[in-house]
Amino acid sequence: MPSLDRVRQLIRDVPDFPQPGIVFKDITPVLGDPAAFQSVLDTLEERLRVYGADRIVAIESRGFVFGAALADRLKIGFSPIRKLGKLPYKTHRIEYALEYGKGVLEAHVDAVQPGEKVAIVDDLLATGGTAWGAAQLVRMQEGQVAAFLFVVELAFLKGRDRLVQSGGPVEALITY
Repeated sequence: MPSLDRVRQLIRDVPDFPQPGIVFKDITPVLGDPAAFQSVLDTLEERLRVYGADRIVAIESRGFVFGAALADRLKIGFSPIRKLGKLPYKTHRIEYALEYGKGVLEAHVDAVQPGEKVAIVDDLLATGGTAWGAAQLVRMQEGQVAAFLFVVELAFLKGRDRLVQSGGPVEALITY
């Protein structure tokens, strides 16, 4: 089984994506390497077990890859949070700030049950805007944010600070 050092080696930089000046951290090589992907899931699962979550809420789209697999491993519920207009049922929505603009997130109105402890999972933590928005949707549905889990964190963008202030521990496997 590869270490997280091997996972770090597989993450590639894509300059000027999705716009000039942004260096995108591409995790698709990790997904393509079965041993590296399993190592990420094993480590996330180990960290997630500490928080006793009842449900995983994952953020579109790469968060779904990790969140669904973790929910299956832990035998807990899974709910997607998606971009505006992608969910077919009644939704709650929230506008949030990105490092390069604004966006809108939605969750079905019954994505989280009142009182559920929820882990929010995504591939990357940058400014924290998207995860913050996801946390607001969880709270709208009277859920509790148990933790935020990410594969990669861009520490220089200080997203962790924003999430800690919003009331949840933050875990990231690889920090740049």
